[in-house]
Amino acid sequence: MDERRPMIFIVDDDSSVLTSLKRLLKSSGYNVAAFESAREFLDSDFNVDAPCCLVLDVMMPEMSGLDLQEELLSRNLPMPIIFVTALYHIPSSVSAMKKGAIDFLTKPFEERDLLEAIQTALQNDRKRRSVSEEFAKAKRRVALLTPREQEILSHVIAGKLNKQIAFDLDISERTVKAHRGQIMHKLEADSVAEIVRLSEKAGIQPSTSRGD
Repeated sequence: MDERRPMIFIVDDDSSVLTSLKRLLKSSGYNVAAFESAREFLDSDFNVDAPCCLVLDVMMPEMSGLDLQEELLSRNLPMPIIFVTALYHIPSSVSAMKKGAIDFLTKPFEERDLLEAIQTALQNDRKRRSVSEEFAKAKRRVALLTPREQEILSHVIAGKLNKQIAFDLDISERTVKAHRGQIMHKLEADSVAEIVRLSEKAGIQPSTSRGD
């Protein structure tokens, strides 16, 4: 995914700003999509499968940049945002940064500052996508397990021995051993430590012993 050409979205109601930013970012090697309103952006297909970020004007009619940030958060659509504004407002910038904004640049800003902010935003998005991919992969592997294997998995990641698991589940140690083999195979794991890491990513909780 990191090898895919990054996409930069720009939302600004000033057409001259859109034109200059598109020229700058395209010359810097990015794919660029520009919009003159937050609504136009929301109506577009912005959920791309590549590292991306949003360069967003704060003061716009109908829906401001801060409103757009709120809307994206409410839809659970995380995207690194770089705010740009002609009128710097400290409370607004603090609020935006607390909600995940990468930077808050005041117009006119240096091209270098914007490009550096974009690099940081793209690095953050790559990390987020990597974590999301690992979580999805772990969930897919765990879904291959039978209900009994998932039950035994929760005991295995609790650090229990086969005989302890057998006692807790009223089954034989041989059965536990067979299931553990299937678990290792389906999870494509070579060690218990690897199983534990994968289970954490998939949100599997360790089991407790009888009487705990």
